[in-house]
Amino acid sequence: MTAIAWYYVWASLLLIVNLCAWASTLFMLPGNWFIVLATALFAFFVRPDDVHGVSWWCVGGLVALAIVGELIEFAAGAVGAAKHGGSRRGMLLAMAGAMAGSLLGATFGSAIPILGTILGAVAGGCGGAFGGAYLGETWKGRIGEERTAISSAALVGRLFGTVGKLVAGLIMVVIATIDTFW
Repeated sequence: MTAIAWYYVWASLLLIVNLCAWASTLFMLPGNWFIVLATALFAFFVRPDDVHGVSWWCVGGLVALAIVGELIEFAAGAVGAAKHGGSRRGMLLAMAGAMAGSLLGATFGSAIPILGTILGAVAGGCGGAFGGAYLGETWKGRIGEERTAISSAALVGRLFGTVGKLVAGLIMVVIATIDTFW
């Protein structure tokens, strides 16, 4: 195989790894940071020729987008629950519930190929965020209407945070792919 053929093999592998990392965001894993890491390793180990290669400017842009994704996720989750007076305990349990719910939702959603796993992870994460916040606010001694309002805000925040982080991650995959192949 020629050097250019090997380059495209490695570039295709990077694309697959980045897509898997992007999908891991559904399970509250740091998928966007995995994209940064994989692309940085590619830039470091796969030496560019005159036409091909990943620039360090691209890696820097991916870092900036990963930070934006984290800020979106944090802001969406925190703003809604805080606006309704959510406690720290409720927020922590909402995060734990979202992670557990994502895994359970993906597991049960996997009965429906491809799309079921994704939708199951998102729905499970939202339901887990609601349940965790509800449990935390119950533990804190809040009454029914308050608990429900805070838990609903945690659910909506989780949904918007996940969507925002996924959009940032998808943009990262596209930018890394463009810089790798063109």
